Amino acid sequence: MDNTTSFLVNSQYSSLITLDVTQGHFATSSSHINYYIDMTILKSKRREAKAVAKTLAQEYSVSTDVDAIVCLDDTDIIGAYLADELANSGQISQHSQNAIYILVPEQTTVGQLFFRDNYLPMISGKNVLVLLATATTGKTINTALDCIEYYGGSIAGISAIFSATKEVHGMKINSIFSTDDIPGYGTYSAGKCPMCAAKQPLNAIVNSHGYSKL
Repeated sequence: MDNTTSFLVNSQYSSLITLDVTQGHFATSSSHINYYIDMTILKSKRREAKAVAKTLAQEYSVSTDVDAIVCLDDTDIIGAYLADELANSGQISQHSQNAIYILVPEQTTVGQLFFRDNYLPMISGKNVLVLLATATTGKTINTALDCIEYYGGSIAGISAIFSATKEVHGMKINSIFSTDDIPGYGTYSAGKCPMCAAKQPLNAIVNSHGYSKL
């Protein structure tokens, strides 16, 4: 990505958890952002994914019952390790039969999330934890919450590796990194983007899978 500056942000919880951050002008499906956060290693490498899961599990190790984890942004590897951490800490619901389901919803062309009929018993009446890599505008979380509630699930919690917002619908977002770790982080609608107003070219289109240079 030309005309960009990259740096690392280390977690206070584990030396294995590091964000690879690039400053520039990027477009997501719902906003423009001035920092792209690459989490490929955290989502794909065993040691790092397990460290992320162990850190996120601490928030739920006392009083939160979990039956299922709905994984967004390619976080299903982390979700599997998170399920192990919760199981080891005893945070499994009484009716879960000593199991936590790991679920990845499908998505329509307009961004709506849904599950096939064969997955519905894993959601209906269950305590569901939402896991995602990045929470910026809260749009993805809102879509996930609507989906889970539509299928009869109850929200047990929301976890993200990085979050630019502290809560959604009064629910706290449990995150490892926040905007305090990336000073100046900004997310803007396309019509109110200061970088667009300054005629700064877009560096890339980004999503949970990565980036495509422009």
